[in-house]
Amino acid sequence: MMNPLEPVDHSALKVNQLLIILLSLLAFILNVPLLVALVALLMLSASLLLKRAAFGWVYHLFLKPLGWIKPDLIPDHREPHLFAQGVGGTFLAIATVCLLSGWFVAGWILTWIVIALAALNLFGGFCLGCAMYYWFHRLGIPGFTQSPPEGTLPGFRPRKEVNHG
Repeated sequence: MMNPLEPVDHSALKVNQLLIILLSLLAFILNVPLLVALVALLMLSASLLLKRAAFGWVYHLFLKPLGWIKPDLIPDHREPHLFAQGVGGTFLAIATVCLLSGWFVAGWILTWIVIALAALNLFGGFCLGCAMYYWFHRLGIPGFTQSPPEGTLPGFRPRKEVNHG
């Protein structure tokens, strides 16, 4: 069952991606596997239970009210973004297990994959997890109910509708 498009604040998504990158980098630089675990926990709980961006609260409580970042509402589906965040959180959860088990190279590689993909999304406008969601929908895998917004390639940020009036 395909849901209609709804306004999704891509500014909140960008803040989320930025904080995932910064906290994961900080965990690597300071060699703090428990910070990787915390980011994983926040990402997974936000995806599975809260159905929102893990660090969207930073945007909604501080950055937006202070006027530092303006809303960027784009007609979109929430499900692919939640799926992508869940995939990233899963990678970081596995990274945590690796790091705590002494498999440091594997753990930090998984962490860097999340950093790289979040950066690709933040700076390049392409979300691999969202693309995976849409590809799974195309393959008819149950639970993947949404198609990309019209005129949008799977994984790319939808364009804002232009008002010519």
